[in-house]
Amino acid sequence: MKKKTKKALKIVIIPIILFIFIHIAVYTYCFITPKLEINKSQSFYLYDTKNELVFNDDKSWISLEDISPYLINATISTEDKYFYKHIGFDYLRIAKAIVTNIVKRDKSEGASTITQQYARNLFLNFEKTWKRKIDEALLACELEVHYTKNEILEGYLNTINYGGVYGIESASKYYFGKSAKDLTLAEATLLAGIPQSPSNYSPVKNYKKSKERQKIVLLMMKNNNKITNEEYNNALNTNLTILGKTEKKEITSINYFKDSVLEELKKITNIPEEITKTGGLKIYTTLDIEAQEDLEKAVYSYINDETKVQTAAIMMNPNTGGVIAMLGGNDYNKSQYNRATKSKRQVGSTMKPLLYYTALESGFTASSSFTSEKTTFTFSGDKTYSPNNYNDTYANNPISMAAAISYSDNIYAVKTHLFLGENMLVNTAKRLGITSKLAEVPSLALGTEEISLLEMTTSYAAFANSGYKVEPHFIKKIEDSKGNILYENKEEKELILNSSLTFILNEMLTYTYNKNFIDYNYPTLISLLPNITHKYSIKSGTTDTDLLIMGYNKDAVLGIWNGYDDNSKIESKDYSYHKNIWIDTMEAYFKDKETSWYDIPTNVVGVVVNPITGIIANDNDTKKEMFFYIKGTEPSLNYKTKDLDAVFKEENKVVIEE
Repeated sequence: MKKKTKKALKIVIIPIILFIFIHIAVYTYCFITPKLEINKSQSFYLYDTKNELVFNDDKSWISLEDISPYLINATISTEDKYFYKHIGFDYLRIAKAIVTNIVKRDKSEGASTITQQYARNLFLNFEKTWKRKIDEALLACELEVHYTKNEILEGYLNTINYGGVYGIESASKYYFGKSAKDLTLAEATLLAGIPQSPSNYSPVKNYKKSKERQKIVLLMMKNNNKITNEEYNNALNTNLTILGKTEKKEITSINYFKDSVLEELKKITNIPEEITKTGGLKIYTTLDIEAQEDLEKAVYSYINDETKVQTAAIMMNPNTGGVIAMLGGNDYNKSQYNRATKSKRQVGSTMKPLLYYTALESGFTASSSFTSEKTTFTFSGDKTYSPNNYNDTYANNPISMAAAISYSDNIYAVKTHLFLGENMLVNTAKRLGITSKLAEVPSLALGTEEISLLEMTTSYAAFANSGYKVEPHFIKKIEDSKGNILYENKEEKELILNSSLTFILNEMLTYTYNKNFIDYNYPTLISLLPNITHKYSIKSGTTDTDLLIMGYNKDAVLGIWNGYDDNSKIESKDYSYHKNIWIDTMEAYFKDKETSWYDIPTNVVGVVVNPITGIIANDNDTKKEMFFYIKGTEPSLNYKTKDLDAVFKEENKVVIEE
């Protein structure tokens, strides 16, 4: 019996001792770290490409004494009733949340204190990952050891998200036209209910839901003896007049863009830090508000609050590298993590244009052919690779490069990749500005490596501008409050590609929706043809977890991504979002604009061929299409496609098993 008692005590005591030891170590570490700087006064003004003010972050940081006690008590009662008693964490809530998450098998239940939320708002994104939670915990510790409770609460209330409006003073003026110190109990409790789910409880978006949430806040205050029963009833029955604007997108539309502007601002070394802290900066950005509106309208016509699949998008001026529109996720209020610039995902077949440009540089033409057939590639050491075409559809005959692009033929792509050498595609990607690490593997041709949407859009910009490398950026010019120019982006570009070859590639990328390629297979984007009124080069990419579409003309390049943050497999209902968003955005943006296609270079000729074989068309061909070639490489009447498969097998020492 005594042995059992001792064993039980060990099971209980050892974890407690370990917990205390870790606790002391963590707080000691936080104590010796430098004090986290909290900027209270920074303000800036963002202007679009027409020099019109689109964002004013002139925050009104107010002291705790200037905030209504109703709002303070409502916030503490709702968000963290033991705020003044704990040292950064509410362990009972954490234990409850852990149990709930284990039962639900997810991370939906949270137990963040006000300190943790403040740390997250200041320094982190809103991903529900264990790494973020650990980082949040360490930062919360640092705040607790370096600042008083009142300082933490003051900072929290001045930075929290109130439905797209940040800070309690700004929120009070936005919703009720008054300062935070003058908020009534009814007004304060309505505002205090918003932060738990800003997009759902904003009284602008849904007054009914915000009142339901207010009732919970008031009940918590009553239970904590902060208000009387009479005050509870009076506040609950008060019908409030909301002054805020009625469309959510007017509040949150450019927040992802704004964050990227500020990140770029930090990297501009010739602007003294003290100037950025004192505020009043006028930042002239690359934002085209019309493009942003068109993009968001397209996204929100397919994506709603119930849609779980996330969206990211970047629209760029390919001639300058300036980002003219961007979305980093479905809803900034729910997640400030910018999937367009920070997330790296598999890019699928959108990698193939980089491969085929490499092939054109290496002597391939639009008519160069490989046999499209079910294939297993066998390498040294008995290693094998067996890619499949979509729906297992194969020509079982040689097909042209142009047809391979139209159908997004995986067998053709891998054969080309191995024929050229796996390092060649990596080198081209680096030349185009892709900095993500790429492995020299057979599957690279099918986009299995992870690359950010910003990198992919920038690489496609070089195709769109006929061969120039541009630097992606969000800021054109910065002035101080007196109008002095502090910084100006020169928007320089460097010729890195052959403009004649980019023209040929651009033409081939229009075959993805060309009905002349309807044969044993369908062009991958033929469904978009009824909605296309301008000429575009487009390529889509699909993996189990990611959907991409990249496309452009001379004036804009647009990349769209859909997927799940946790890398869940794409559901069938999600497969058309990215394509529809892309075409709706581009068509809306160019609706009232004059556009032109690329001029044919003087050293390029067009020849009418059979689009599937790439051989010069004859009277018996039911389908004909003009392919473009560098002069001297075009097919002649006696032209026969070179048996690249035979050369491939011989030179690459790779066995193809049919």
